[in-house]
Amino acid sequence: MPRGMGWGRGRRRKMRMIGFIPQVKHFHPALPPMVPPKTPIFMTYEEFEALRLVDYEGLTQEEAGQRMGVSRGTVWRALSSARKKVAQMLVEGRELIILPQGNEEPGMEKE
Repeated sequence: MPRGMGWGRGRRRKMRMIGFIPQVKHFHPALPPMVPPKTPIFMTYEEFEALRLVDYEGLTQEEAGQRMGVSRGTVWRALSSARKKVAQMLVEGRELIILPQGNEEPGMEKE
């Protein structure tokens, strides 16, 4: 196939090892009855896993990257995005929905 035709842009996304699939995937604020709902915020499993490993488990970004099978830079980007989304959810009173992207692979949680 000629270059630039039909292949899409860039490389395929690498599979991410996810050690914990969240059981609760939807959070919504307790708003007064007459307040119209705001647009929801969507968080990926990758962002959730980076947030869980670094902020909840206390791992370094390097260790989290090893667990997820990605680089430290990828963890940093996912973590930064996840933190911004959680802050937006809290400050703006928006609902948060956690969804898969399709490139996650459930992995065994290491103790």
